[in-house]
Amino acid sequence: MASSTSELKTVCPEKSDSHNGAAKGRPRRPNYKHIHRFPLPITVHPLPPLIPHNPLSLLSIALSYLTFYISPPQPITCSAYFDASTSSIQVTDSKTIRILWEMGFFGKGSLSRSEPSWLEREKKRRGLIGQSTSEEATGMRRVERRQFKLERARREKEAIAEQLRAERKLPDGPASDKSTSALDDGATREMKTAEGSTSAPNDELAGKTATSRIKSVRFSPTVEVADINDDAEVEDEEHLQLSSEDAFFLSYGLGVLEVYDDTRSAILKPQALLALLRQHSYFPPRAPSAAPEPDDRFIVSYVAYHHFRSLGWVVRSGVKFGVDLLLYNKGPVFSHAEFAVNLLPSYSHPYWKETEERREYVAAKLNHTWWWLHCVNRVQAQVKKSFVMCFVEIPPPSTDSKPDEQDIGELLKTYRVRELAVKRWVPNRSRD
Repeated sequence: MASSTSELKTVCPEKSDSHNGAAKGRPRRPNYKHIHRFPLPITVHPLPPLIPHNPLSLLSIALSYLTFYISPPQPITCSAYFDASTSSIQVTDSKTIRILWEMGFFGKGSLSRSEPSWLEREKKRRGLIGQSTSEEATGMRRVERRQFKLERARREKEAIAEQLRAERKLPDGPASDKSTSALDDGATREMKTAEGSTSAPNDELAGKTATSRIKSVRFSPTVEVADINDDAEVEDEEHLQLSSEDAFFLSYGLGVLEVYDDTRSAILKPQALLALLRQHSYFPPRAPSAAPEPDDRFIVSYVAYHHFRSLGWVVRSGVKFGVDLLLYNKGPVFSHAEFAVNLLPSYSHPYWKETEERREYVAAKLNHTWWWLHCVNRVQAQVKKSFVMCFVEIPPPSTDSKPDEQDIGELLKTYRVRELAVKRWVPNRSRD
């Protein structure tokens, strides 16, 4: 079987002609490096380099400072409002949506997977534009990957059959030809099924639009003109939905977001916004008069979020993979997430061990088992992500009676973050 193995190695890496042709027919990707060239929605004023042996560089720096003081760059200011029904912060202005997404990948589209692209998809569905969206590009890649795997499996089976035939273990004749044709038919059927399942929604929508156009032409040309005019003005029904951590980081950490209350009449200060988000981290939301707990869900999550954002990571929700956070190097349009983070409160302060009641409270909070850890770690190993357990040290409860006037910086200093990377041990891949 040595010759069979060597032949398989030469067959497997080959890509089918249809796969190469489909790849060549893809539309060009946008220049994401230029679109997302700013990591955060803040305005900076670059300075020219200082060259010690060139005195003219000092003049260039002085001129740059003078230009900054005479005509300073306008700071970026965005507006959003708090929605009490969903406990989220929503942005409806299209310009603000593009700023927050292109400068830091904040939030997600309410009608999209991540990037707000519902308007482009709707215009393409109505035939107003011809460019493809990110969702369609993802669907095309999945279909091409599926077809490539089917073609590769068919070639592997053909190589095995050819090798067995060469070794006179499989007789030549109608039976072998029939088995090979059965493989081809099976692969073809699976390819058609994959293509049909992916293109079915688009075909159905296109069919509905075509049917409505035909009926209007047949019965009333006036209706067709009105229909075309309506299609030319597509109203954007999508908004950007910010998570609580995104909104508070933009409001307190960067100072570029103004969050209005549920009535859209008053701007919430960072202290009031923090108290509101901590109340809504419980279900149902707690009363405003209730004292905040030092280990409520929002404050623990935001401490870790602020920590990773300050290190330069793009932080997104990890609910898709059963974790709390996903860490991207530059952003989701450049590469997949490298790390999956699970947040765990840690009660190492002596306060939590003073009484039996507090010890029982801590034991109820730390109810994770080894089975849970192995399950989460296995999921992250399957999706090629490194699993990180992030421990947030919980301080004793605050004695401040006025949380609306509390110094947020001093509050965050009382928390500590520890990271522990967990790797799944596989014997075949861990030999020394």
